[in-house]
Amino acid sequence: MAKCKENIRKITFSPYFFLLLQRQNRTNAFNMTSIRHSTIEEMTNEAFELLQQLIAIPSISRDEAKAADVLEKFMQERGLETHREKNNIWTLAPNFDEQKPTLLLNAHIDTVKPAASWKRDPFKPTVEGDRLYGLGSNDCGGGLVSLLQVFRLLRTTELDYNLVYLASAEEEVSGKDGISRAIPLLPKIDVAIVGEPTGMQPAIAEKGLMVIDATAHGKSGHAARNEGINALYIAIDDINWIREHQFRRKSPLLGPTKMTVTIIDGGTQHNVIPDECSFTIDVRTNEFYKNEYVFAYLVKHLKSELHARSFRLSSSHIPADHPLVEKCLALGMTPFGSPTLSDQALMPWQSMKLGPGQSSRSHTAEEYICHSEIENAIEMYLKLLKE
Repeated sequence: MAKCKENIRKITFSPYFFLLLQRQNRTNAFNMTSIRHSTIEEMTNEAFELLQQLIAIPSISRDEAKAADVLEKFMQERGLETHREKNNIWTLAPNFDEQKPTLLLNAHIDTVKPAASWKRDPFKPTVEGDRLYGLGSNDCGGGLVSLLQVFRLLRTTELDYNLVYLASAEEEVSGKDGISRAIPLLPKIDVAIVGEPTGMQPAIAEKGLMVIDATAHGKSGHAARNEGINALYIAIDDINWIREHQFRRKSPLLGPTKMTVTIIDGGTQHNVIPDECSFTIDVRTNEFYKNEYVFAYLVKHLKSELHARSFRLSSSHIPADHPLVEKCLALGMTPFGSPTLSDQALMPWQSMKLGPGQSSRSHTAEEYICHSEIENAIEMYLKLLKE
């Protein structure tokens, strides 16, 4: 099958990686040779088939039940003991030991609504060469099925840590019945890998999100006379301040905290001075600024009345010297900062994004994932998680 040229890369091994191999004295260390390439091929083909089934079931956020049923059945038929809360499904590797650290493998089931410009049927999985087209194939079906297969391959291997696999719901809307419902029911998690499409490069930092509804208040009057207070002008002044303002602390990975006015509404008719103008501010924070701080800062500097929809979607990051990140470096991967939001924002533990596919395909018409990307992801996950 022709390789997906967009995402194929040569795997290089640094001297540090070979030093790690030389230091392996544990008799229970996971051996990659114990998993034949033919087994990885079989698991890839099975993952590819499962993903086609999931694409064919509409699973737009808050409507994932049927897709979750199919995934849960697939897991149970292959001997996994599943737990479920709403449409969140998880499973623990056997011989779970509370004395060991725990690694979570996570990806989401739900999708966004299909864009109007789709030419194919977004719910009809279509294979063309190496590519599988369909809504949710890239975001993040590839990561969902790849991580599941890796969990199955490693679940009975004696490792120095516990493994948990979680397929979460409502990720695209950060809904209350998504991962937030599952987190209190999971065992203590120390670190997570989130299977968002990153081209199998580790996203070790992620911008946060805060949406603010702003209302400028004025006083109505007749447009022909010099009376009233124009709420539009108050809003314009505030919007210009937002447009020009720059937060001082810039992140090496995420860049500056960014504010953008995305919606505006005001006025009733041409001859009435508007007494109210509303607008929406999209705020993307880096790791240096908490959402609560930015909100208080805006309240101090703007004249409009502000209401934050939520403070809970904060920026997240994992230290560059974390063992998982160091192992990624040893495997020749390149860490980066991601501007897009994921379930990482709701995780109370350290995490990074690492998954097959490309973020640029997400939420677009003609979304696709490559068979070769899924196979490469399974191989890379196994190399990363063997210690």
